[in-house]
Amino acid sequence: MIPGFPNAMPVEGFIGGLLIGLAAAIMLLGLGRIAGVSGLAARATGIADTGAPRGIALAFVIGLPLGAFLIATLAGGVTTTFPVSIWPLIIGGLLVGFGTRLGSGCTSGHGVCGMSRLSPRSLVATALFMASGFVTVALLRLGGFL
Repeated sequence: MIPGFPNAMPVEGFIGGLLIGLAAAIMLLGLGRIAGVSGLAARATGIADTGAPRGIALAFVIGLPLGAFLIATLAGGVTTTFPVSIWPLIIGGLLVGFGTRLGSGCTSGHGVCGMSRLSPRSLVATALFMASGFVTVALLRLGGFL
């Protein structure tokens, strides 16, 4: 346990990060494609006509919740909490979707894959993602929501 962070799971986070990096490396080295989840989701749902082959995109997107289910099952369950109202989730999801289209990618595409390639566009995008997150958390705490 990390003092001040009772729910921190550094070993699990480290292993998860390694698996994300491995998946990104397999996509890039094996298929020559960036493992950006928003692009893969757009391709899997038919929103985008370009990108990874649709079967690969579907497998990747379906594998995300299946992998989480597998880990939760092996770990004996995972405790989650959600807001009382579903509206913050819906609004947040729409804002994230809008942001990924506006930023031409998401944190997995820019933050994991782009930064590892030292892409200037991804370095700027990731800095903006992080700054936006810091400001959002600060505002939510000031407003008493966190």
